[in-house]
Amino acid sequence: MPKWNQSGFATRRPHSSVDLLAAMTLYLRVVETGSFSRAAADAGMTQPTVSKSIAALERHLGARLLNRTTRALTPTEAGAGYYQHCKRVQEELEAAANAVAQTGAAPRGRLRVASSVAFGRQVLTPMVLDFAQTHPAIRIDLSFDDGFVDLVAQNIDVAVRMGALADSSLGARRLGRNPWALVASPAYLKRHAAPLTPADLKQHNCLVYSSVQGDDVWHMSGPGGEKHQVAIRGSLRANNLSAVRAAVLAGMGVAILPRYVVRQDLDAGTIVPLLPHYALPSQDIHAVYASPRFISERTRVFIDFLVKAFADPRLGLAPQPLQGKRK
Repeated sequence: MPKWNQSGFATRRPHSSVDLLAAMTLYLRVVETGSFSRAAADAGMTQPTVSKSIAALERHLGARLLNRTTRALTPTEAGAGYYQHCKRVQEELEAAANAVAQTGAAPRGRLRVASSVAFGRQVLTPMVLDFAQTHPAIRIDLSFDDGFVDLVAQNIDVAVRMGALADSSLGARRLGRNPWALVASPAYLKRHAAPLTPADLKQHNCLVYSSVQGDDVWHMSGPGGEKHQVAIRGSLRANNLSAVRAAVLAGMGVAILPRYVVRQDLDAGTIVPLLPHYALPSQDIHAVYASPRFISERTRVFIDFLVKAFADPRLGLAPQPLQGKRK
């Protein structure tokens, strides 16, 4: 990083390309840490110097980049857009340096990966452990959260997401599908007759995963492609997949869960599938990254690894075919 003087720039020419590059690099650290003091510590500078540098950058750009309060430091709308451009410049410079200095060398550096909690623990973690064995120079930072993850604000390199992608500014690569299964335990089915049609679910205690099934209406398709919508009722709603799975195992009722959550239970027979001739909605799974144009080599290598890992048929991360028409 260029040396800084107390005005926040390396020279007295605040519009030079070298000064701007240094200021952009420092601005990235301020946004990613959310703090002038932490960015200053990373850069080996004083906090006042960082503040002066960002103020000088804002004067040069003619726009306010940061909202400053006593409790938070967040990008303005202009600042968020400027951050993304700065990040792309940084990634391109990193790629250029790697091309020159590390030709033929293994990718290295920190890789921050995010996903939902259940998927991260049950599916992604084993993949990451395999990846780490073959890429020891890459330091992996895993972050599991069922809430929305802002890749830019949280400095995430790759997020594994399910469902439709809303933000077209992000780069994405399709990994597979997330199929769901209608299930119950053998103990529950001893007390209640198994449903033969979707309409029969109205007579059952239906356990709701509220993060997805919040409207209490379950959707499925019949053998002939006909659509069914069933308004269900039940004694439990939870926004956590593990909680719903535990209730099913306890014989409490019927639930729709991702197959990756109950795959081992289905294999062991502790949970059984219901209405096998009816198809449930499934979701696309994507690897998402901040920029569709600029991507670091370690990120690219990791996503390539995920594509191959998701292709393993044992994972079942694809829609399950219908098991034939009902007779």
